[in-house]
Amino acid sequence: MFAVYAAEPNADAPLSSLTVGERPEPEAPEGWVTVRVRAASLNMHDIWTLRGVGIKPDQFPMILGCDGAGTLPDGSEVVLHSVIGDPDWSGDETLDPKRTLLTEKHQGSFADTVIVPARNAIPKPEGLSLVQAACMGTAWLTAYRMIFTKSGLRPGQRMLVQGASGGVSTALIQLGRAAGMEVWVTGRTEDKRAVAERLGAHAVFPSGERLPGKVDAVFETVGEATWSHSMRALKPGGIIVISGSTSGPNPPADLQRLFFLQLRVVGSTMGTREELADMLSFIANAGISPEIGLELPMEKAEEGFRAMLDGSTSGKIVFTR
Repeated sequence: MFAVYAAEPNADAPLSSLTVGERPEPEAPEGWVTVRVRAASLNMHDIWTLRGVGIKPDQFPMILGCDGAGTLPDGSEVVLHSVIGDPDWSGDETLDPKRTLLTEKHQGSFADTVIVPARNAIPKPEGLSLVQAACMGTAWLTAYRMIFTKSGLRPGQRMLVQGASGGVSTALIQLGRAAGMEVWVTGRTEDKRAVAERLGAHAVFPSGERLPGKVDAVFETVGEATWSHSMRALKPGGIIVISGSTSGPNPPADLQRLFFLQLRVVGSTMGTREELADMLSFIANAGISPEIGLELPMEKAEEGFRAMLDGSTSGKIVFTR
């Protein structure tokens, strides 16, 4: 079958191992289902896989793609939940020490077909297209959990999103606005800030600029470059929810500010199947849809990977079959 895969790990030149070609058709074991992929979205996780991060060398070649949407053999349309837990685990699968994402142990969604446990194929709401649904499993689910499970925010409170244009950031803006939060956003360029305004941000600011007031929560995916600004932006008792560190993982802790103002820092990773199902219902009811920055046929996947590395798009990059 057709597939986009990492032939081998390459830490210094990840796109050198990106391959568009043929891979064996997967066979679904008992309890798993085969999904015909119609659309799949790109994540930074795919870049890390090309670099060999989070995957053992003997697991290559690895088909890329954590997210996707498609059809079951009976024709029903489904959204992929990409967190695959141990069958013996009960409760929140994001806390399962044996959990994996697609492309870490199991082959990914950038292919004609992908196999997943039956519970990981979730019915797609009628209000979302397959292209839109392909964005839900990682970026949007991460954003949903950050706001509704981790932050403790109530409608009417003020939130700050650091970074205006990434998949998680654009999802945070739209979800926060739909839930009744006052949404502030920072962005490096005027174009990226304009995207945030168009998606519903109440106020936008250049990265690092002094804000006109304090916020109840900051949503972080950037890390070192924005961390000091995030700490200074919080009200006493406020919270930072962090799900990524694209600019570096080791910022100054600013412990005096942390304890004196009784701030909280909470980590968040992906989400559960139940959260994904709830989010899909919320999105359908609220009438919102993901920001698609670039849509390409899967055969042109390299263009999408280069756009992500260049930071030249806002929103999600989606490949279609």
